[in-house]
Amino acid sequence: MFRYLTAGESHGPQLTAIIEGLPAGTRLAADGIDRDLARRQQGYGRGDRMKIETDTVAILSGVRWGETLGSPVTLVVRNRDWENWQEKMSPLAAHRQEGGAVTRPRPGHADLTGALKYGHDDVRNILERSSARETAVRVAVGAVAKALLREFGVTVGGFVTEVGGIAAHQPERPFEELWSIAAQSELFCCDREAELEMKRLIDFSQADGDTLGGVVEVQVIGVPPGLGSHVQWDRKLDARLAMALMSVQAIKGVEVGIGFDAARRPGSRVHDELFRDEGRLGQGAATAYYRQTNRAGGIEGGMSNGEVIVLRAAMKPIPTLYKPLRSVDMQTHEPYEAAVERSDTCAVPAALVVAEAVVAIEIANAFLEKFGGDSVAEIRRNYEGYRTQVRNA
Repeated sequence: MFRYLTAGESHGPQLTAIIEGLPAGTRLAADGIDRDLARRQQGYGRGDRMKIETDTVAILSGVRWGETLGSPVTLVVRNRDWENWQEKMSPLAAHRQEGGAVTRPRPGHADLTGALKYGHDDVRNILERSSARETAVRVAVGAVAKALLREFGVTVGGFVTEVGGIAAHQPERPFEELWSIAAQSELFCCDREAELEMKRLIDFSQADGDTLGGVVEVQVIGVPPGLGSHVQWDRKLDARLAMALMSVQAIKGVEVGIGFDAARRPGSRVHDELFRDEGRLGQGAATAYYRQTNRAGGIEGGMSNGEVIVLRAAMKPIPTLYKPLRSVDMQTHEPYEAAVERSDTCAVPAALVVAEAVVAIEIANAFLEKFGGDSVAEIRRNYEGYRTQVRNA
């Protein structure tokens, strides 16, 4: 299995991830991970922290001469703002400060519930770890997963489809071309007219002290049929991907394929009809079977079906507002305006990069579950044997 743990606080010295199960022989370099870290920090509507942090990764174990060893891989993303927080976030009891507790939880955050759960009277003990800053190191892990998937021709990308209720319209082009178009946009959007409207709305919201959410779409190309399984609830690929996306801070909804729209259509306009053409095999297709539509989003019965996997995630507006919402002070029990932490007006483009990362991680996990081995060479043998089986079906 491809599994990982992350550790670290928003204003601590660093964020750390340890990855286990990465096969030997995966080509991996820090600069490839850094590209996704830089993408996460881009986007119209980001806050001041992006001016402080320039995220880069340090690979501390599990890689030698540009290839993984098969042992655990340790990744570190350092927090440049740590120098301003060394005593406030110190592990030493001697640095405890009186009167510096954050006692006004922010609506929509983990602050109050976390403080009640863990018995804290300072919600900083909760907000530091629950912060979306943690996603920086998850993006680094996702970049490692992408590197593994590329070894087998599987690629992950996406774009923003909606900000603040303004929907973008994607041109009818291959997804790889849409990814290139989105990469040139400050909002990772493929619709220039919609992007201008989104920017105007972001500017208005920023001036008003408010925040905006949106919708991102992630696609995975080159996934063979058969990842995941129908036989148990926790092995279903769509369920696992939904959980991965819902684990991202501020994500409140997930769709696969046409998603909720499937509930509004008759079955004749929902299910993808099946066809067979052996000529496709000569063009590199995984199987002679194909679908002319992809309303299922590449997953049927909890398994990848060989079509492009299409997923959407809805992000709520960031709950830290510069015009604070009403709250209650946990110490005095008096009504107050919630504490204000440094924040973004719109982080939907960043959410896209994080969504790509967690999807790549789960696809890599399912891929290794199906074709697993201790090295890329062993997995490739397993994979090629399965491809022959599917092509001959």
